[in-house]
Amino acid sequence: MGFWDQFKARSVQATTVTPSSSLYDRTLLWLYLILLLIGLLAVSSASIPVGTRLYSDAFYFAKRDVLYIILSCVTCYFALQIPMEKWEKWHVKLFGVALVLLFLVMIPGIGREVNGARRWIPMVLFNFQPAEFAKLALTCFLASYFTRRYDEVRSRKLSAFKPFIVMGVMGCFLLVQPDLGSAVVLFIITFGLLFIVGANFWQFIGLIGVGLLLFVWLVLTSAYRLKRITGFMDPFKDPYGTGFQLSNSLMAFGRGGFFGEGLGNSVLKLEYLPEAHTDFVMAIVGEEFGFLGIFIIITLLGLLVFRAMKIGRESLILEQRFKGFLAFGISFWIFFQGFVNLGMALGMLPTKGLTFPLVSYGGSSIIIMSVTIGMLLRIDHENRLMRGGQARLRDD
Repeated sequence: MGFWDQFKARSVQATTVTPSSSLYDRTLLWLYLILLLIGLLAVSSASIPVGTRLYSDAFYFAKRDVLYIILSCVTCYFALQIPMEKWEKWHVKLFGVALVLLFLVMIPGIGREVNGARRWIPMVLFNFQPAEFAKLALTCFLASYFTRRYDEVRSRKLSAFKPFIVMGVMGCFLLVQPDLGSAVVLFIITFGLLFIVGANFWQFIGLIGVGLLLFVWLVLTSAYRLKRITGFMDPFKDPYGTGFQLSNSLMAFGRGGFFGEGLGNSVLKLEYLPEAHTDFVMAIVGEEFGFLGIFIIITLLGLLVFRAMKIGRESLILEQRFKGFLAFGISFWIFFQGFVNLGMALGMLPTKGLTFPLVSYGGSSIIIMSVTIGMLLRIDHENRLMRGGQARLRDD
């Protein structure tokens, strides 16, 4: 068989993964695409001033965001083609690759340092952030671990010890960068999966206590983290220092009101608000589209998280534990990251370097998040095939 025939055969096989006979979650797919388009619109507007100043091109970041979205859709498509049994088989390799990347990013000459943090590895099209891949790798690893040790985790009193040791190894690499926000995301994923598995209740009380004590210790032993906390408590006390980002973010939301100032009419994006197209893109959305725009985005992301949890629940009902735990882990990840980003912009939480899922500018975040959407679509597809097979067996 020649190359062209092989290509045609693979294309036919690929298109049958999501045929028109409702063998995939259309709602999840549309939510994903709509959020990507909203993100493109928000990034295009928020990045005009900084793009003009740095590159003499008002739409420099918008063009790059289009490239990231195309890459994300392609990546999502290829992730959709991979059977979930392979992801389960690859869990150790994924974890190992994540650790290697987290180590490499700390090496001068390989990792890129921005604003005192070394979190990125320069690549041809974008700066890759290993922390995003680490979240995916840990979620796959824990889903496989809890599948294999399901009875042990549910019955033993200290069953949370091993998973949190694994999480702690990755967390230490992230704290060295430093990236406390991503480390907290790993904690939430591990904590949430232990809850879904049904670990001993008293372990959760202990984990919450240990987590809070560790967080307080990390803040008190780091000058820049302590400044962020003090700036969060009263941003207008030092609006040109520790409270600069948050005070400008709050002013953006205040200007937006209910309906907003209109697309392109933001004042705070005129380089009054740093990172307007990345970490604080929701502040610009709030200024230009008001409470209504924020509410629509929250609703869309909430529906996406709900679909992910629904897919996880259906997987557990079908006794597909790896798929179920993976889907729940992804839902915790997406929800918590979106919650922290918006809470940070609204002054409800201290400032953290976490993007808003599928909306903020950033190649690593959008591409890795698109991989998770492809995995969710694949899980749902396999669940539908399994339910169809069981129905045919009952009919026979």
